[in-house]
Amino acid sequence: MIPVLGAFFLVFIGLIFRPFVIVNAGERGVVMKFGKVQDVILDEGIHPIVPVMTTVQNLSVRVQKNDVNAEASSRDLQDVGMEIAINWHIDPSRVNRVFQQIGNHEQILIRIITPSVSEVVKAATAKKNAEEIITRRTELKQEIDQALKQRITSYGILIDDVSLVNVSFSPEFSKAIEAKQIAEQEAKRADFEALKAEKEAQAEINRAKGQAEAQRLQRQTLTPILLQKLAIEKWDGHFPTVMGGQGALPFINLSPETLATPAPAQNP
Repeated sequence: MIPVLGAFFLVFIGLIFRPFVIVNAGERGVVMKFGKVQDVILDEGIHPIVPVMTTVQNLSVRVQKNDVNAEASSRDLQDVGMEIAINWHIDPSRVNRVFQQIGNHEQILIRIITPSVSEVVKAATAKKNAEEIITRRTELKQEIDQALKQRITSYGILIDDVSLVNVSFSPEFSKAIEAKQIAEQEAKRADFEALKAEKEAQAEINRAKGQAEAQRLQRQTLTPILLQKLAIEKWDGHFPTVMGGQGALPFINLSPETLATPAPAQNP
């Protein structure tokens, strides 16, 4: 009876004090002895610990995504608002120092990432005017990405990617941009219509020149002999039934030279 009670007592003590810890997939365990962070970092799996004396804080080292809003001014003093999506994770080999110096994920976001994004965005947008921020967006994104990596890596936080989700300006400037785009589109449309009209006019000129050239060549080739020959070819051999005023038949000027001379009969 006593051994059974002893076993139940040990199980009860084990459940209360838990002489082991489990580090889940995608996490690292920060070991603390009486609250002091140790150099040892626990990998994924189950690990024995000394209850009461040793505690473990699990931190995720998976990629995290956070959206950060930042405000800045362009080189031409236009107000710029940006929504930036950041993918980041804690360096697994430095997770204990990150927890010791900064804290958990929420504290990392508040203390490090958000202020760093704000400063980097202000520095990057100040180098470009409003139009360049729009037309050179990819270049701006790369500058922000590189600057954040250089600024945050020293804290044991690794930046995986930075995306400019949205870039906005003041309502007045947005209206001015829209009006400029409409004016540019109308100017391009007007240029297209003018070019189209010019091409059509040139085509008409070319057609007229072609017709004039065709008529000139036709006049050169239509000699009296050719006209007479064409008339003979189209004549069906019947004279018109309408007589002239004097009752004479219409006269067709047939030149004997243009008629074929019949071949002489051959003797049998």
